[in-house]
Parts: sequence; C-alpha cells; structure tokens
Amino acid sequence: MLNRIEATLTQLRPSERKLATYVLDAPREVVDLSMNELAERANVSQPTIARFCQAVGCSGYREFKIRLAQGIAQGVPFVHRDVRPDEPVPGIASKVLDRTIGSLMQVRNNLSPDSIGQAIELLASARRIEFYGAGASGIAAQDMQHKFFRLGVPAVAYSDPHIYGMSAALLKEGDVVVAISNTGRTRDLLEATQLARTAGASVIAITHSNSPLARQASIALFADVDEDTDVYSPLTSRIAHLAIGDVLAVGMALRLGDRLPSQLARAKEVINRRRTANDGR
Repeated sequence: MLNRIEATLTQLRPSERKLATYVLDAPREVVDLSMNELAERANVSQPTIARFCQAVGCSGYREFKIRLAQGIAQGVPFVHRDVRPDEPVPGIASKVLDRTIGSLMQVRNNLSPDSIGQAIELLASARRIEFYGAGASGIAAQDMQHKFFRLGVPAVAYSDPHIYGMSAALLKEGDVVVAISNTGRTRDLLEATQLARTAGASVIAITHSNSPLARQASIALFADVDEDTDVYSPLTSRIAHLAIGDVLAVGMALRLGDRLPSQLARAKEVINRRRTANDGR
C-alpha cells in the first residue's frame, strides 16, 4: 500500500497529496486512527480521505486501513538484490525466486477483494470474453484464455495489435475485454480498450495502478510490480498477471457450480486419449 501511495502521488489533488504525505510519514499511527481523527491530524476534510482511499484502489477508509496494516505487518519479506555479472548459479536462482515470491506477496496484500468480486461478476455474465496483451502480456492473455475456455466460456485471446484493435471495434454490450499490461501505457492496447468501451463492452484491466489503462478500464486489478522493463523483459510482473488470472478463473469456476464437473470431465477425456498408457514406470 505504501508503494502504491508513492506511485500515485503525482496524480493526486493537492489536499489528497497532503494526506498521502502524512500517511507515508506515519503509517503505523494512521492504522489506529478513525477517519475523524485522521482528518484532524492531517488537517484535511473527511471527503478528501474518502477520495484518497478510492484513488489508491480501496472501496473506503475501512479497507484502506486493513490493507495498510497488512503491508506494515508483513512488509516486503524478501529483499531484491540485482544479479551481479559474476553471480554464481545458486545466487541467480535465489535472487530471481525471492524477487518473484516477494512480488506475489505484495500483489496479494494490495489486491482489492471488492474489485476482484466485481470482475468475477462481470465475467460470469459476459456474452463473450476477449483477452488482449502484447509481448509477454500476450502470453499471459493466452494462458488466461486457456483456463476460461475449458470452463465452457466463449473466450479468445489476441496478441496482435491489428487483430485485437479490429475485434474490439466489433464487440457489443455484454462482451468483456480483459486487457493485460505491466506499464498500462501501450498505445495500441489503449486504443483497443477505448474502442471496446465505445462499442458498449466492459473492460477489466490487469495493470499498474498509476497508468492510463487503469483509469480507462471499467474495473482495474492492480499488479504494482517494480521492474526495469527498459532493459529486461517483464519477469515478476508476468507471474503476478498469471496469478491474478488464476484468481479470476477459480472465481468463475465457483460461479458455474454444478455445471463445471461435467464440462471439465469431457475436456479431460479428450486429453487422456492423447496420452500413452501408464506402464507404472
């Protein structure tokens, strides 16, 4: 939560920025304050606190304090250190894996349950679901589509900007786009999601909280993972996106209820026919 507040500072109104600075300076104190007490100590109004909570991805002050407390209690459990040019193999493995685990913990602590619930409801009522992503995010889009179509949901995935741009323009009300982007600033993806919204479709964004894509989406699921994507391909953000996709798929499966076992059984039967017999070795 503290990382998210820092990331959104430049996007906040002056009064909200004043509140954000107070929270960053004394986060442990804020956890124990009522909204009225915080308003007095930070010298801001209660409506400012409400707007600030929404700006950092919370439904209200109660959820904000819970997630702030979780972040303070657990902190960042793994410290990332850059891999040196002469790094031995054990160091490479431990540093990459520690960074990934730490990022997943951070996403778990910051992910809004309310937003997840709203996204699942939107997907459960969708006429058609399309997953968009470019580059590494395109691979994540394909992985999510693979999980959803096995649930019997009409779903496709596109990673070619020309294709998902055209497809977005042809969507209708009741359709849902899941747009995936680490930076949330890819011009082609932004144009496609805008076309989808104009056509009447809803957009779920899996992206950074401080991004144009997050602001453009119907529902935004934040994966605030810090990476130097100017040099390296996305690593931990890709894992975070896949994990959020898994959360949505499991939520969707639970919504399907009794219909799901028979659908999965039929799909599993096809897969089993393509495997060799198990001879016990």
